Amino acid sequence: MNTADSDSAAGTSVEIDDVQSGALRPRPVPYEGKFVFLRVEDRHAGRALMRRLLPVTSGGLPGADRSRDAWVSVAFTYQGLRALGVPQESLDTFPQAFREGMAARAERIGDVGESAPAHWEAPFGTGDIHIALSALSSDTGQLDKELERARVAYEDTPGVQVIWQQDVHQLPTGRTTFGFRDGISHPNIEGVGLPGSNPQEAPIKAGEFILGYPDETGSLPPMPSPDVLGRNGTYAAVRKIHTNVAAWRRYLRANSSGAEEEALLAAKMVGRWPSGAPLALAPEHDDPELAADPHRVNNFLYRENDDRGYRCPAGAHIRRTNPRDSTIIGDARMHRLIRRGTTYGPPLPEGVLEDDGADRGLVGVFLGAHLERQFEFIKAEWVNDGNFIGYPGEQDPVAGHHGGTGSLTIPEKPVRRRLQNLPSFVVTRGGEYCFVPGLRALRWLAELEG
Repeated sequence: MNTADSDSAAGTSVEIDDVQSGALRPRPVPYEGKFVFLRVEDRHAGRALMRRLLPVTSGGLPGADRSRDAWVSVAFTYQGLRALGVPQESLDTFPQAFREGMAARAERIGDVGESAPAHWEAPFGTGDIHIALSALSSDTGQLDKELERARVAYEDTPGVQVIWQQDVHQLPTGRTTFGFRDGISHPNIEGVGLPGSNPQEAPIKAGEFILGYPDETGSLPPMPSPDVLGRNGTYAAVRKIHTNVAAWRRYLRANSSGAEEEALLAAKMVGRWPSGAPLALAPEHDDPELAADPHRVNNFLYRENDDRGYRCPAGAHIRRTNPRDSTIIGDARMHRLIRRGTTYGPPLPEGVLEDDGADRGLVGVFLGAHLERQFEFIKAEWVNDGNFIGYPGEQDPVAGHHGGTGSLTIPEKPVRRRLQNLPSFVVTRGGEYCFVPGLRALRWLAELEG
């Protein structure tokens, strides 16, 4: 088995080929994809499905063989592992957040009001989702080929039912429904052999993302038992988020004196310009040339040149969700995630300020070895509060649930600006906590007896 070695001093190597491709591979650009949720009627059907899916799954990172530039990943909810007949003594070793599920912890992560589970799209939060399949590729033909192999596997397995599907795709603009380039940042993970997107970021311990390796505390994260089930797995918070693009545009228009100021205000809220150029490097205007350079677009920190947020406000979306070296309460390295954002639905035509009723937004997948101190911490402490940056009560201007009463502080000289009456620009349509096993673990699940 191939491994990727970190520097000899660290002595850590990750069994890359046993880690499902969807866990560590950066999202391709451009991309097409699909999510399929399955319900398993009995354990024997679930195990038979796993045996049929094993040839469809893959591990490792992108290689020279571009015919494998498409991959299918398999993940399970807690109810799904139960449905396959995983012994209770093993189920009890999973973390509480995973066992309870996202819906039960909605208030903790800010899914309240119109984003509360009572309003979620079925079957999210019902316990009926057992297996989540995701497929991604930069090539539609390859994607269709992999999806067909997966479809044959689950359609030829009696006792397995498709209960939800969602196509995702890169919009023709190459940007999100809000009009911003996405998928720029990827952590530098020790022992993986895949460079992070920020050359200035020191490698982060593999155990922050993959089970079975030391994390930033120097310890092994708690891992499900037996070891074959837990090792080389990770957890995924899967979320469907509707974006209120018309409300976003109206707010920017109402709080700006012209197109140039409107563009700057949007960038201050996001932390990047539409091209992806970061405010930390391009504080005055968009810089598509900088954004197109993979060696520069994410090559920045905050403390030396922008600790007070005059370029990129401390409350901007990308700075909240990844503060880097900013002066904050706490240690940002303890809360890093791998983020996979994929767009669904049609774009709202340029210049339209009224909602057209279409469902559009993103399906986000947030990967890490610690659900509580990564995804849940970021949502509760960084997205939904501002204590850590000295602005108590201020939420993420883009991802927060404001309800018309939100605010954002933008440092300026001589007097700072404070945006008021922010509406909610996003609505949670559903979410699930999933476990993404390693490939050996998938075989173990397929071979369960009893």
